[in-house]
Amino acid sequence: MKLECIHQVAVVREPGVLIEDGRSALDLLAAVRYETGCSAMILPREALCGDFFRLPTGLAGEILQKFVNYGMALAVVGDFSAFTSKNLRDFFYESNRGKTVCFLPTEAEALERLGAER
Repeated sequence: MKLECIHQVAVVREPGVLIEDGRSALDLLAAVRYETGCSAMILPREALCGDFFRLPTGLAGEILQKFVNYGMALAVVGDFSAFTSKNLRDFFYESNRGKTVCFLPTEAEALERLGAER
């Protein structure tokens, strides 16, 4: 897996979908923690399967609960402008108010946010 550790934040640089369900989220989380020792991760938006962004599936909650339970802060970075659902936009907004999960447009913003919290 392509990983880079910057200021105690693991940046995942692996292309393609990496998380399709709770199990794959846990596998990624464990691999990142084992390989880097980091307790924060930056993940590109494209690494999450499409169902993650369809809130009625419950997949977002299942996946993000893994990160919370295992003490891994997560920043998902990318362009979220294509998502027009009010509920999803509210979800992004509320997540960004917390300290464990955030959705940001750039890696630089994510590094600043996660690095400041470590």
